[in-house]
Amino acid sequence: MLDINELKFDEKGLIPAVVVDAFSKKVLTVAYMNKESLKISMEKGLTCFFSRSRQELWLKGETSGNFQHIVSITADCDNDALVVTVEKDGPACHTGSDSCFTKPVFQSEELHEFSLQGLYELLEERKKEKPEGSYTTYLFEKGIDKILKKVGEESTEVIIAAKADDKRETIYELGDLAYHAMVLMVQMGISVEDVIKELASRHVIDHKVKQEKMT
Repeated sequence: MLDINELKFDEKGLIPAVVVDAFSKKVLTVAYMNKESLKISMEKGLTCFFSRSRQELWLKGETSGNFQHIVSITADCDNDALVVTVEKDGPACHTGSDSCFTKPVFQSEELHEFSLQGLYELLEERKKEKPEGSYTTYLFEKGIDKILKKVGEESTEVIIAAKADDKRETIYELGDLAYHAMVLMVQMGISVEDVIKELASRHVIDHKVKQEKMT
């Protein structure tokens, strides 16, 4: 572990801290820490920053309740910037937005960003607006039984492709299965974060079981 005395604070005694959601990997905010706020953050396991406008320490969530529980803090190669990975209790931005970064400045016409959370939000929009001619609209209109049938069918297609040792086809069918599984998630109100948290809890359990087997 890097000693905090090895970090390079600027002439005002500050170091930028990029706060990232542990589950979505979304950048939530960029704030500043001094050595004291960094020590408090590490002691409490909660983000504590230094306000440049108020010239004082502030514990994120102290008034709003939107605490950020620290998973890890990592320095860059020059030791002059930090990435703080957190599990958050609520919105990161004072506006009530999940992230402070909500204003597009540029978007490539050729390259497109993809994330499971982005797909989930698109499916939520389809369920709400039900645009005509959309396959997703069709699934939501047909309801849970149709969605479950498609999940079952795609699961079978994955098994058939994998049994044939066809990697390309298996990837294709896994994509279909993932899509229909996410439609099911939206239908049932299960978020991407819910599933990631479940997988994370299983990772801890699996790690413990491995340790027990080794002793």
